[in-house]
Amino acid sequence: MLRYLKVDTQIIDNTTPVEDLRELDGLILSGGAARVGLSGELGNCAAFLELDIPVLGICAGHQFMARHYGGDARESPEPEFGAMEIELVDRGGMIFAGTNPVQTVWESHNDEVHVVPDGFFVTASSPSCAVQGMENEDGTRFGLQFHPEVNDSEFGKEMFENFVEVCRRRRDS
Repeated sequence: MLRYLKVDTQIIDNTTPVEDLRELDGLILSGGAARVGLSGELGNCAAFLELDIPVLGICAGHQFMARHYGGDARESPEPEFGAMEIELVDRGGMIFAGTNPVQTVWESHNDEVHVVPDGFFVTASSPSCAVQGMENEDGTRFGLQFHPEVNDSEFGKEMFENFVEVCRRRRDS
């Protein structure tokens, strides 16, 4: 998705040492098969979260971020796979800017955030998952339970555009 938006990107393994990273404007902790809600581990992502750049956590990245900052993730009482309708909370924060208050997203998870860390607020929810999205009060950390990179997520492109804009503003400030 980011390459379609003409953003210079690099895919790295989550075990890449921080000192091996090039200069970054932002970072995405992507989803994957990791069961963060059960293991709490995700390579060097804890070190990545110490970087002074905006970070977007998707699925497992979202769950890891919640735990890293003092919240919690667990096995979902209702795992979700496929299209799901979410609702924005208080207009959804920066990532959801310019998107509809109710929208369809693509889910694929067995675990979920159930305790939001101090300094974060919920930006989106659904009947089966209270924390579909979260953002920190500084506007530098964002988490999404669903997969915005999938075409079935109605406003995924706009969410990535919004994240890129956050990164550019932070870089240029």
